[in-house]
Amino acid sequence: MRANPLRRVVTGHDAAGRAVLTHDTLLTPNGGPSGVAEFTLVWTTPTMPVDNDDATDGRDRQVGLSMPGGTVLRVVDMLPGQRSSMHRTSTLDYGIVMSGVIDLELDDGVLTRLEPGSVIVQRGTVHAWINPSPDTVARVAFVLVDAKPATVGGEPLPPIMPGVSQPKAR
Repeated sequence: MRANPLRRVVTGHDAAGRAVLTHDTLLTPNGGPSGVAEFTLVWTTPTMPVDNDDATDGRDRQVGLSMPGGTVLRVVDMLPGQRSSMHRTSTLDYGIVMSGVIDLELDDGVLTRLEPGSVIVQRGTVHAWINPSPDTVARVAFVLVDAKPATVGGEPLPPIMPGVSQPKAR
């Protein structure tokens, strides 16, 4: 089952400083690293604060799951009946459920059901995503912001990314 394309509209400025549309395109989801979801990379930034004068199309940057020193906006289409592996990134993630239903599983086994309009703030914790539906894609928009690793007892918690190549930690 393929997810529907995503419309991406990007603004910028013309030479006179007026606001203009720089992109209005349909983006086709691509297979995710584990095959249980499809990813649509929408935008990235290589630094923070963000340089709004950077003319690079943020979708064209090389990026792993996250962007050390920057941000990533990605839409994830979790395929019906699928579950991601448990993972953790050194990022602050904002997730907005756009359609379908998805369960968040934490490493203690607790499941939290998220429905359209639900928002999750993921703070460097180990988690997995589960689409409990046998026939409906769950679409979630994620903004990943580079962050210092969460710590326990003063020790940083390492990223956990089974089967995904990650940029080297800074």
